[in-house]
Amino acid sequence: MADEITETSNTVAAGQLRAFIERIERLEEEKKTIADDIKEVFAEAKGTGFDTKAMRTIIRLRKKDQAEREEEESILDLYKAALGMV
Repeated sequence: MADEITETSNTVAAGQLRAFIERIERLEEEKKTIADDIKEVFAEAKGTGFDTKAMRTIIRLRKKDQAEREEEESILDLYKAALGMV
């Protein structure tokens, strides 16, 4: 009886594990597809004459809130001043 319960538990756990693994694999495939799409958009923008490095910086900055951006810019200005770059 105990062996049957253990075997059933192992089967259920193996099934759950397989389901998790398969979901992650599908999401990884979707992530790769999206990354390829983003790469194509950057290539198109570059072909039109836009600076993709600047675009990536803008995207990174837009992810942050105003206070976080101001703090980062303030520290950057401080460091540039300390190095005589301003």
